[in-house]
Amino acid sequence: MPLGTTTTTTTITTSQSCVPSLREGMSSGEALVSEADGNGGIMAQQKNLEGYVGFANLPNQVYRKSVKRGFEFTLMVVGESGLGKSTLINSLFLTDLYSPEYPGPSHRIKKTVQVEQSKVLIKEGGVQLLLTIVDTPGFGDAVDNSNCWQPVIDHIDSKFEDYLNAESRVNRRQMPDSRVHCCLYFIAPSGHGLKPLDIEFMKRLHEKVNIIPLIAKADTMTPEECQQFKKQIMKEIQEHKIKIYEFPETDDEEEMKLVRKIKDRLPLAVVGSNTIIEVNGKRVRGRQYPWGVAEVENGEHCDFTILRNMLIRTHMQDLKDVTNNVHYENYRSRKLAAVTYNGVDNHKNKGQLTKPDTADGMSPLAQMEEERRDHVAKMKKMEQEMEQVFEMKVKEKLQKLRDSEAELQRRHEQMKKNLEAQHKELEDKRRQHEDEKSSWEAQQRILEQQKLDVSRTLEKNKKKKIF
Repeated sequence: MPLGTTTTTTTITTSQSCVPSLREGMSSGEALVSEADGNGGIMAQQKNLEGYVGFANLPNQVYRKSVKRGFEFTLMVVGESGLGKSTLINSLFLTDLYSPEYPGPSHRIKKTVQVEQSKVLIKEGGVQLLLTIVDTPGFGDAVDNSNCWQPVIDHIDSKFEDYLNAESRVNRRQMPDSRVHCCLYFIAPSGHGLKPLDIEFMKRLHEKVNIIPLIAKADTMTPEECQQFKKQIMKEIQEHKIKIYEFPETDDEEEMKLVRKIKDRLPLAVVGSNTIIEVNGKRVRGRQYPWGVAEVENGEHCDFTILRNMLIRTHMQDLKDVTNNVHYENYRSRKLAAVTYNGVDNHKNKGQLTKPDTADGMSPLAQMEEERRDHVAKMKKMEQEMEQVFEMKVKEKLQKLRDSEAELQRRHEQMKKNLEAQHKELEDKRRQHEDEKSSWEAQQRILEQQKLDVSRTLEKNKKKKIF
């Protein structure tokens, strides 16, 4: 559209009683006109319709489509083992997400911090919610907890990276949202403020995820101790400039009262229980003590109902919006900082997408080319290293074959020498045997001759006697 063209937009509302919300606060014939800028004017006028058109059903269409598609929510629970994280999750969603067959993270403690996911599909009133619980067994349980938050950061960044890759694909129909929308951080009810690990963890993650601090097992403290503990925690959070989840501002007075009530109760002191107890004829979730029952859903006993209403009934969508519009956009802007929007120059470059030079003075294309060359060089180096390793292994194999061949040759020569020696020994024995045989035969012939001579002599003597 050429500059100087005036665009007139006419907004028409129906006068039918079926859509009173669209005409609330507007009188018949009332017109809304916007101010014109230097290049042209955009004017919006409101007019009444003679009959019902039907675009007031757009919210219903969006609602039906959303219900059909279903909703996704990812909740991360972080805290030391034994603080009741699994019990609280079961209490929040009124179901056994963790059971004896699949115990909670405290019963699956690892030597190092690991991030584990469990998904469950919950249905309520025709609306289905795919709930993903992310737990961190092993967090804060080691003697040295240095960098125990790094696996959590890596997990959150990996989910942002997966979503960014899904957005960058040609086919974007299937884009599952596995980003972490909220992190419930459990604080041990010590009564002495935050631990250094608590402060460091929240400072490392408050720019990546919505953090809601919780005081675990609040039934272990008196109301006065709990209130003082809350004040101490909020004071330390402000001193260390930790950004916890900011509740949205609204013009609705009732919603603002609710938001102010939640802010005044932060950090929320919660109690979880999987046990149903009968109190005054009512079956409630609670914990039985000698002095009475700590009811989970009693606002005078803990802040569980405030947490559940805020997390599920009133602010779940806002948590998802903040994750998408703030935390994910920050991650995305760092990843896609090569192309930015420049609208400062009103004459030359207004409304243009420009590719500014990067911090080191290179254009984004040159930087991409340099990265490509670095990648190619890296691949060549890896290929050369693999060839060297292959050649070395081949040489080792050939050397082993040569050694085996030499060993076989040596054994062959040794066996050959042994056979020759045995053959020579047998030949010597054979010759000796033949010599002995010849000597024995000679002796036999001599004996035969001697016997023959004796017999002849005897014959002669007999004849002489006769005569």
